[in-house]
Amino acid sequence: MKKKTIKVGLLGFGTVGGGTYRMLSTNAHTISYTTGLSIEVTKILVRDLSKKRDVSAPDELFTDNPDDILKNPEIDVVVEVLGGIHPAFDYMEEAIKAGKHVVTANKAVIAKDGPYLTQLAIDNKVILRYEASVGGGIPILNALSTSLQANEFTEVVGIVNGTTNYILTQMAENDMEYADALKQAQAMGFAEADPTGDVEGYDAVNKLSILISTAFGVRVAPEDIPREGITNITKEDMAYAKQFGYTIKLLAHARRYRNTLECSVQPAMVPLGHPLATVKNEFNAIFAKGNAVDDVMLYGKGAGAMPTGSAVVGNLLEIARAYAFGTTDRTIPTAVNDNVNLQFDGEGQNMYYVTLLAEDMTGVLGKIATKFGDAGIAIKSFVQHPSTKQTGRYVPLIYILGETTRDRLNEALEDISGFTFVKEIKSVICVADLDR
Repeated sequence: MKKKTIKVGLLGFGTVGGGTYRMLSTNAHTISYTTGLSIEVTKILVRDLSKKRDVSAPDELFTDNPDDILKNPEIDVVVEVLGGIHPAFDYMEEAIKAGKHVVTANKAVIAKDGPYLTQLAIDNKVILRYEASVGGGIPILNALSTSLQANEFTEVVGIVNGTTNYILTQMAENDMEYADALKQAQAMGFAEADPTGDVEGYDAVNKLSILISTAFGVRVAPEDIPREGITNITKEDMAYAKQFGYTIKLLAHARRYRNTLECSVQPAMVPLGHPLATVKNEFNAIFAKGNAVDDVMLYGKGAGAMPTGSAVVGNLLEIARAYAFGTTDRTIPTAVNDNVNLQFDGEGQNMYYVTLLAEDMTGVLGKIATKFGDAGIAIKSFVQHPSTKQTGRYVPLIYILGETTRDRLNEALEDISGFTFVKEIKSVICVADLDR
């Protein structure tokens, strides 16, 4: 009996699109053997037909007209790897309405419009999948929504951006300043010429929004997630963190506390003994706590042609198996299942690392401690470093503070900065409590 062929249209042929095509071509025999079907790319949408490409494909596959895919009745699955909001969202919407299954790696669209597209897929009896939108080749969404779905999750925290993790690793291990580490990341191809989306945390908040929907069944828009990037982290912060027994990572963090959900994307001091502290360079890792499974961590490359292509092809195989079992009129609403009992409550309370420059004179420490005390903020640890040529008569004062809200801390620091003997509040970094 002739095997069923699933015909695929690729929207985009950049890094991820090329990796997806190469994987489908290289592993065609394995895919056919495991699914009983063959998956064939029949059209590829590109912007410039004359552009030379890293991955070769027959010229007749390429088109610059999206209708050759979206209005082609022979195409069963549309794979969107264009990136950005528009026209990617418009193409996905049109494909779903046309009765085509959709696989995407687009975290921006899924974070913004995932619930709408999921419901649209259900209404049109097609499948929408987006494993590659979070963590590249790490199968975290599938794990949360299938293998671990019996759990009630209390926490999801991870390193979900390889660019920032590479930069912070170089700063920690090679005593580099932020600007130098960024230049190296760009030279290595880990950072874009304009790295804003990565280093300011925008990429990570999109991914965290998707993780929250999947793990907790509540929608938190990316723009509502408290966000802070890594551009103000210094090599001195790295050195002080190590002295206290920490390293600094950009964490995407969501925690359920009773009926509230706390979440944020921000640099955080991670205990050196925690598994996330060992995740280095461009690698990603996502750590989850469930009431049945307890602690689980998935680790791997979070970006790149083949890791992300692996996740895309995995979703394609899932759709192929659905064809094999005749279940292609069903989809799993993984984008959101409104949990009305769980209320979003910002970033909640955290411990904090604070460094400031103050004059080396009698009474300074007592006055600063009094201001923290008046705000109800405990001082857990304190180190005073001797003055240097850079600071003149001022000395760095380094604090680890007890749990407080960021608003309360900011008010206390505003009062402290009003002292004439305080030159500057240099750093304020969350201290991650990953054992709660």
